[in-house]
Amino acid sequence: MDFGSSGRLALVSDIHGNLLALQAVLDDLEGEDVDGVVCLGDVAATGPRPHEVVAALRTLAWPAVLGNADAWLLDPREPDPGADDDFLRQVRELDRWCATHLDAGDRAYLRGLPRVLRLELGRAGTLLCFHGSPRSFNELLTATTPDDALDAALQGTTEPLLAGGHTHQPLLRRHRDRLLINPGSVGVPYERIDDSRLTRTPPWAEYALLRWRGARLDVVWRRVPVDNEAIIADYRASGMPHVGTFTAGRRL
Repeated sequence: MDFGSSGRLALVSDIHGNLLALQAVLDDLEGEDVDGVVCLGDVAATGPRPHEVVAALRTLAWPAVLGNADAWLLDPREPDPGADDDFLRQVRELDRWCATHLDAGDRAYLRGLPRVLRLELGRAGTLLCFHGSPRSFNELLTATTPDDALDAALQGTTEPLLAGGHTHQPLLRRHRDRLLINPGSVGVPYERIDDSRLTRTPPWAEYALLRWRGARLDVVWRRVPVDNEAIIADYRASGMPHVGTFTAGRRL
């Protein structure tokens, strides 16, 4: 896909069935005059409105890649009753609920998503889009990923611009002669509270804007305010399981 010698492209990721957060981003994008939007995966799982979000994306027809949670919805497994991690067990139970709320068209849409996308941004370079890493949608690429591990994750790719999601945290990292971008999360952004697992879900939705003219590239992160109390109410109204677990961080 070729976007030409100059343009504006939005990157969104990790909507996770949060329709209200997606709508906030859509409203914000109306004032940005973008040439396109790319979705970096995990659109429907682990949230209250899986069908509604997929239906919106099908209508919008954005280029998108498959996320690990999207793939799980297509082949849900029973949670391990003997698992020690209670939170992971609850995630799997919620995702099984999400899977039952997808219709045949939703599943066909997810099944048709590629693992990677390549977009031409003129002289700014080729942008390689994926969810976790080019080789695995389960892989985490962060600011502290060792250089040799990042080399391995990117092996076989040469694109100068890289865009992924999965971590739910914004990132701009220069790696050798390449640039790695993560727009954060639309539906479930994370703020680490301390060195433990405890995180806060702040009252905003995140995405990124790429603007280029010739070889010049600007990257801008956007935080769009959302009403966490309205989102909590939507979670409760959806009938999703374990609603308390998945709204607790929005109250901190």
